[in-house]
Amino acid sequence: MHRRLIAPGALAASLLLAIPASAADYTPGAPGIGDPYYPAYGNGGYDVSHYDLRLQYQPATDELQGTATLLATTTQDLSRFDLDFLLDVSEVRVNGAKASFTTSGQHELEITPATPLPKGTPVTVVVRYSGVPSTKSAYGFSTWHRTPDGAVAADEPESAWWWFPSNDHPSDKATYDVSVAVPDGTQAISNGTLQSTSSRLGWTRYSWRSNKPQATYLATLAIGKFDITTGTTAAGVPVVNAYSKDLGDNDGAARASVERTGEIVDWLTGYFGPYPFSSVGGYVPNTTTGYALETQTRVYYSPRQFANGSNTSVVVHELAHQWYGDDVSLKGWKDIWINEGFARYAQWLWSEHEGEGTAQELADYVYASHPADDAFWKVAPGDPGPDNQFDTAVYDRGAVAVQALRNEVGDDTFFAILKGWPREHAYGNASVGDFQKYAEKVSGKSLATLFDTWLFEPSKPAAPAARGASIAVAPATAGAPATAGAPAQPRSWKKIAATDSVHSG
Repeated sequence: MHRRLIAPGALAASLLLAIPASAADYTPGAPGIGDPYYPAYGNGGYDVSHYDLRLQYQPATDELQGTATLLATTTQDLSRFDLDFLLDVSEVRVNGAKASFTTSGQHELEITPATPLPKGTPVTVVVRYSGVPSTKSAYGFSTWHRTPDGAVAADEPESAWWWFPSNDHPSDKATYDVSVAVPDGTQAISNGTLQSTSSRLGWTRYSWRSNKPQATYLATLAIGKFDITTGTTAAGVPVVNAYSKDLGDNDGAARASVERTGEIVDWLTGYFGPYPFSSVGGYVPNTTTGYALETQTRVYYSPRQFANGSNTSVVVHELAHQWYGDDVSLKGWKDIWINEGFARYAQWLWSEHEGEGTAQELADYVYASHPADDAFWKVAPGDPGPDNQFDTAVYDRGAVAVQALRNEVGDDTFFAILKGWPREHAYGNASVGDFQKYAEKVSGKSLATLFDTWLFEPSKPAAPAARGASIAVAPATAGAPATAGAPAQPRSWKKIAATDSVHSG
C-alpha cells in the first residue's frame, strides 16, 4: 500500500482550486443603504423579510436582553455585512454557524460569517444581546424614552438601534414577531395583534405579531402599566388602545381623542380605501416628549398632545399615515412629502367634515399667511433636505400642493388618485416621482409644472386658482405683511397648527 505524499504548497494550491473562482468577488455589504439624507443608516448586501425578537425587560433597572432572529436574502456575493445596533452583543450565528463580529462607526455591528454568502442565498442571522438602552447614544442623542414604570421606543427616522439589530431604512420592510417578558403586573405593547400571553415565575410574556411589511422606524415597544381598551371598527378591524395609569390631568382628553380611533379609521376608508392592516389603535405613555408618531397599527401619542383638551386632529393625522407612510412607505427620506403632505391634508378633510373650514379655505389661509420673503417658501417639500425634513413647510406647503393638485384635476379624479395610490403600491415603497407619474396616469394630464412649482421651487408661487372662485391672498411681494388681504382664519386652524410639532423630538 503506497501513500502519496503531498507537499504543503501543492496542498494549498489544491484547496484554492476547490474554491469557486468567483469567491474573489465576494465583498462586504455597504455600511449604509445609500440614502443621501442619512448615509450611514441601513446597510447594503441583503434584504430582511422577517424579524423575530424574543426579549426580556426589567423596568426597575432598564436592563434589556434578547435574541433577535433575522430572515434575509443576500443581494450580492457577500463576505461581510452590517446591522444597525447599539447594545452589547454576546454571540452572532449565521445559518447556524458562529460568526465573528465587531463594532464600528456610531451604530454599526459588523458581522463576518464563517463562509461567504453567494448572492440570492437565504440567510438566518441570530444575535444574542443585552444592555441598558438609556445609557446608549449615537450622534449625541437617544430615542429610548424612560417612563416612571418602564420605557418606550418610538422615534423617527430612527429608534430600532436601541432595542433590536436591523437594516434600519424604510426601503427594507419586513414582518415582525415581538415577544417580551416583563415582571408580573407590567405590560408590553407592540405593533399588530396580541397572539398570546403566558406567565411563569414572576414574569409575563406578551407576544405580538405584525403580519404585513413594516419599516424599522415604525416598529414600537412600550413597557409599563397601562389601562387597555378594545373594540372594532365598522369593518371588524380590532382596535387596541392603551393609556398609562399615571397620565394625571391629561388622561381624560387623551381618551376622548384616541377612543375615536375606530370612527376615524372608518371615515378615512372613504378617502383612502380599505384599512390595510390587521389591527389599529394607539397608546399614550407617561413620557415628556412632545410629538406623536405613526408607529404601524399602534400609534404613539405624547401626553402633551392632549394638554389643552381633546385633539382628534392629531389622531386623524397619525391614522392617515397608516395608508400614506406605513402601507406605502417612502423610498428615500427625501420623499417625506408623501407621508406628511397627505397626513396634513387629511386633517384639512377632517376640518371639512367637522364644518370648521374647507380644505380650500385652509389652503388659502396658509398661502396668505406667508409673505414671499418668508423662509417658509425656501423649503422644498419634494426634497427638503435632512435639516428641514420635518419643517412646517413640508406639512403646510405640502398640503397646499395637494390642494393645488385637486384643483388641477378636479374632485372626481383627485379622489380616485387619493384612494388608488395605496392600492397601487400596497405594502411597498414609492417616491415623489412615482406619485407624479401615477397622478398623470389617472388624470391623463401632464403635471410636471404643477409638481415643480409647489414642491420644488424655493420661492412663493403665483396665487393658485381656487375651484370655482378667485382666491383672496396676500401680495406675493417681498416684505408684504402676512395679514394683508388675508382670508379669515378657519376655525380648525389652531387645532391643526397645534400638531406642527407632531414629529419634532
